[in-house]
Amino acid sequence: MARRSALLRFLRSVPNAGALRSGPIVPARSSVLQIDLFTDPMPARVEPCLALPMASPPEGPDWAFEIKWDGYRLAVHRRGTEVRIITRGGQDWTERFPAIAESAADLPADSFILDGEAVVLDENGRSDFGALQQALGGRCGTLAAHLAILYAFDLLYLDGHDLTPMSLKERRQMLEFLLAPSDQAIRVSEEIEMDGARFFDQVCEMGFEGAIAKRRNAPYRPGRGGDWVKIKCVRSETFLIVGYEPTSAALGGIVRLLLAAQGTDGLTYVGSVSTGFTYRSATAIRNQLDRLKTAAPAVRGAKKGAIVWTMPVLAAEIAFRGWTHDGKLLHASFKGVRDAADEVRVYRLK
Repeated sequence: MARRSALLRFLRSVPNAGALRSGPIVPARSSVLQIDLFTDPMPARVEPCLALPMASPPEGPDWAFEIKWDGYRLAVHRRGTEVRIITRGGQDWTERFPAIAESAADLPADSFILDGEAVVLDENGRSDFGALQQALGGRCGTLAAHLAILYAFDLLYLDGHDLTPMSLKERRQMLEFLLAPSDQAIRVSEEIEMDGARFFDQVCEMGFEGAIAKRRNAPYRPGRGGDWVKIKCVRSETFLIVGYEPTSAALGGIVRLLLAAQGTDGLTYVGSVSTGFTYRSATAIRNQLDRLKTAAPAVRGAKKGAIVWTMPVLAAEIAFRGWTHDGKLLHASFKGVRDAADEVRVYRLK
């Protein structure tokens, strides 16, 4: 009974909340709620709303701001006692996030879909993408990330009700009501009431990856339509690894990784990265790359030398400060290898 009353309790607690409803689908048959609601079929998957990159924060009262978390985008589905955790690419990773699944099972609702980011936090409360990857066993790993938590930033479905046509402001009200303050494995990604430029400066000073800005009155729409935008403190993009320079003296036997982006005529070499590795991560990468060796480079403009060329399969997340005059990454640092389930896009040269 308590689970079935989450939406009812919210409607009774918020003035004029009765107006928060999507279009009617099927009249509710349950006599439990005893209020004028409609039931919507619960979707098996919702295509995510994605943030459009921007160089600086937008201005004005129409925008709400949050911290940009650096992890894996997930949708958490609950119907009755069944919990499913779905990656951005549509894979079921419920068993890989046991603490998040357990927290979802305890929430006071009968059904819901949460949108959020799974992260592992460092000692300063910042998300650490490398630590999350290690917890999962690396790319294509099979380990369970027991320390991962979900920062939920949207609620798409609740107790038989589709919330996506509603405004972000209305969805946030319901999300905060459902989750309430908690130190469990599912927490609200807080909305910060602050000028966008000032907020961005503060998150950068504190060492976070960046900020997210969202239109308060926009419905939830899949894709990069501009309702959500991201502003990064240090630029970070996904590139393909096309080879490495081996050594017997460096961490894991790798001096540097050679990287490529999508160009107008196929893959284009964009330089290399030689920092950001640990012994563990470098060893794991080399083991994977050695199974992908190829005789010739898969890119144009690649450097010469003692290079082990590999098929362009592994995608790496790289932080960098900008571009050199000849189109190479400036001050690049390795952050981690992206898993296919995260469905990231390889950077495309303009």
